[in-house]
Amino acid sequence: MDLSWMAWTPFTAIFFASIAGLLALMIVWEIVSPGGNSRIGFLGLITTRGDRLFMSLLFSAFLALAWLGLVPLPLWWVLPLCLLLAVLIFAFF
Repeated sequence: MDLSWMAWTPFTAIFFASIAGLLALMIVWEIVSPGGNSRIGFLGLITTRGDRLFMSLLFSAFLALAWLGLVPLPLWWVLPLCLLLAVLIFAFF
């Protein structure tokens, strides 16, 4: 299969491997502790662990895009903010 049309760089591979790793960890977490630990979350919605992972990835993508458009610093600097956002979403939503 010819994938030369894609811009595969080490950073792209790390990104997709990280997403695959997160999904694998969520599967293991669900096997060890089934049920998803539902609770009232963002905007009063009932969320599970999978919902919170999706929201943290989605909000991190929006934050990274805003960073690219508004801040003249490299994108690596937004990574701690994205991680903090994910921790806050999992802790309080």
